[in-house]
Amino acid sequence: MTHPDRRAALAAQRALAQERLAALARQVEGLAEEQAHTTHDDEHDPEGVTVGYERAQLQGLLAGARRELDELAAAESRLAAGTYGRCVRCGAEIAPERLDALPAVTTCIRCADVPRRRRGR
Repeated sequence: MTHPDRRAALAAQRALAQERLAALARQVEGLAEEQAHTTHDDEHDPEGVTVGYERAQLQGLLAGARRELDELAAAESRLAAGTYGRCVRCGAEIAPERLDALPAVTTCIRCADVPRRRRGR
């Protein structure tokens, strides 16, 4: 994929992540509103998922969407700087197929396979 194509792909991924973030934020707001209008003690309700659990799940999904937006912004910065598509660890070219599947990826498949303990983490 050429740079204009990669730029468009990153922009499309960013738009999807922003839509997902907005939808999740609406769900959190709806859950808060629903909880404000009820006196039901769902923490002791054997019939379903608790509001606390549902809220925690949505907060986790929100955090993931925000992280994805940050990663896509960083990828767009690398593209502008001319370093997009190069592994940040070894400098090798990242396979186009890997970039197609994971547009914000920063490592080649070889470096991604290195266990974390060997990387000093």
